[in-house]
Amino acid sequence: MTTRSLLDQELSDLRDDLLRLGSMVESAIDRSVGALKRQDTAAAEQIIADDEAINDLRHQIEEACIATIATQQPMASDLRTIIAVTHIAVELERMGDHAAGIAVIVNRIGSEPLLKPLIDIPRMAQIDRDMLRAALDAFIEADVERAKAAGARDEEVDHLYDQVFRELLSYMLEDPRNIRQATYLLWAGHLLERIGDRATNIGERVIYMATGQREDLNP
Repeated sequence: MTTRSLLDQELSDLRDDLLRLGSMVESAIDRSVGALKRQDTAAAEQIIADDEAINDLRHQIEEACIATIATQQPMASDLRTIIAVTHIAVELERMGDHAAGIAVIVNRIGSEPLLKPLIDIPRMAQIDRDMLRAALDAFIEADVERAKAAGARDEEVDHLYDQVFRELLSYMLEDPRNIRQATYLLWAGHLLERIGDRATNIGERVIYMATGQREDLNP
């Protein structure tokens, strides 16, 4: 195998591993919010346990990136791609941590009746997942416009989080006994807002990978 073909194969393997990590994280986000809606503490415990596999794959990807840089000495766009993979893997691992954090909240609330049916929090999670999927598609295609479109949806997440904040604050003011659970739900919303920020970061990294130019998608 020639040096070029070997590098191409290693880059392909890195992309595949990154997509696998992204799929694991997307599932964790979906499952954590589903567990919150159902108040399913058993599912929450599994999500927390599964976060270790996300952490392990992130470290494997980083090690593979280091090995490729050391042995293949990539330059220009190839090097930017490898650096992008390392940064995106970190963002994904942090998203996994946020999903696990929501699972912890499920356990903290337990079987206590929810203050209200959850509407905006699941909407935030769906947009987060859409953003993540679009940002990773943009990475594979080195598609700057798709990366920008993914980042633009962060405003939707922020708007929903503002709604969650105002609504939960009203519950706290109405009855101090609501403060504990409202605080937990507010924290879940905050974690989903952070996931949107990290998906935006991935979009920014894709733009740098494709163009060599830095662009702030969420000024």
